[in-house]
Amino acid sequence: MNRKRVFSLTAKRLGFSHGWTIVIALLCMIPCLNEPLGYAQHAKPDVVLHGTVTYADRQTYKELPFAVPKGVTRVSVELSYTERDKHTSIDLGVFDSERFRGWSGGNKSYFTISETDATPSYLPGVIIPGKWKLILGVPNIEEGVRSEYEAKIYFAHAGETPEVSTFSQTPLRNGPAWYRGDLHMHNAHSDGSCLSQSGQKVPCPLYKTVEAAANRKLDFIAITDHNTISQYNDMRELQPYFDQLLLIPGREITTFQGHANVFGTTSFIDFRLTSPHVPNINQMLQQVQDQHGLFSINHPGSPSGAACMGCGWTVPDTDYSRVTSIEAINGGSLDGPRSGIPFWQDKLNKGYRLTGVGGSDNHDADYPPQTRSAIGHPTTVVYAANLSERAILDAIRVGHVFIDIEGTSNRILEFTAQAGTATAAMGDAIQSPADQKVKFSIKMTELEGAHPEVIQDGEITTLVDAAAVQGKEETRNFDYTSDGKRHWLRINIRSSGGSLLIAGNPIYLNF
Repeated sequence: MNRKRVFSLTAKRLGFSHGWTIVIALLCMIPCLNEPLGYAQHAKPDVVLHGTVTYADRQTYKELPFAVPKGVTRVSVELSYTERDKHTSIDLGVFDSERFRGWSGGNKSYFTISETDATPSYLPGVIIPGKWKLILGVPNIEEGVRSEYEAKIYFAHAGETPEVSTFSQTPLRNGPAWYRGDLHMHNAHSDGSCLSQSGQKVPCPLYKTVEAAANRKLDFIAITDHNTISQYNDMRELQPYFDQLLLIPGREITTFQGHANVFGTTSFIDFRLTSPHVPNINQMLQQVQDQHGLFSINHPGSPSGAACMGCGWTVPDTDYSRVTSIEAINGGSLDGPRSGIPFWQDKLNKGYRLTGVGGSDNHDADYPPQTRSAIGHPTTVVYAANLSERAILDAIRVGHVFIDIEGTSNRILEFTAQAGTATAAMGDAIQSPADQKVKFSIKMTELEGAHPEVIQDGEITTLVDAAAVQGKEETRNFDYTSDGKRHWLRINIRSSGGSLLIAGNPIYLNF
């Protein structure tokens, strides 16, 4: 039985609708998203150093020079050696061409160093080309023992992205699923604050934000401090401990004309819009594109002025074809008059396929759950091939996303379409000539008492039965006769009182 068929059957047995069965099958056919790859595994090493350690090397240091060429932005080293079972120990450290960069002794066999972040024990900083020296210390080796060592050295360059995640060499969880996260939060690296032990308001340590997200059972978060990239070194340290919570590198590009998150790159992005350094927004978008980052406009419905300069998006001449997503729901405004939904839907009506996402915009990790701007409130729920940075961002790019406004742990919306033999799920496009019947399906889980509404091209329709959901899981179907023109349809789920609970992404017709 072929691989696609196996995963299709698995999806059906788990109760996924037909559209998501296809998505699962396609995602699971992508090799790079199913193998535990990382900087040290996804390619051949650039340099390999071999050697032998004997009793004569006991309690000495060996210097292993290697050349780092120009243009390298990250150096990663993986050390292995034999005869560990015979009490052989080899310690590890490194000097660059000018200075000491770190020493991990025998507690690590792998490290990575870049300008923004480094494995604990090592110093982040500019990668200086020239002759570096790997330092091997030999605290112990028994007489008559010969230990063979191998050091694999990997070089990364500007514009390259990790095969899996920036801070983790393997996915934190394997297998396609709905993964829940928060894409917008701040801490001591920008303007996040919380109460100190003595009750004073102080810059809030990044650790508290990550801990709060873990306690709220989120699967992933992006730390998005204003313009800075200093947070990445802390994230590098925290990721191994928080091994059930994926940490995605982000930053909030904060300009006088608008704010936007950039995800998936640790490289500097010049935020000085309207200056000679960045004279227009499309030059900034080109920077992001060159780094394979994801650009997401934040809280576009907010007012912009003296009270919050640039909070609303007023940037002229924005090329929305280079924008990936819009923060349709922000924790500070939710579904109120400052919602980003009208801005988002306006761009959808103009033909841009932009993914709607949510973010708490949390500035205080102590906010209790279910309050405005608490971590995970709202939650962006992403259907991805696995829990890795690469998979989560790829799924956001294609729109396999809904927003859980209250940040619950169990509400699910699946919205699928079928036209002839073609199928689509949220974020997908489907072609349908005039007079063809398109069959849509809405599957709602843990939404008892709520009701669905179908939004077509920004307007509420009567296409679906709007009665309250009766059980823990319910599916409603409706038919739509295509006129052959371009349209988009998406689903809102509202409470009995009319509050927005779920905002789904569109299925696109004839785009």
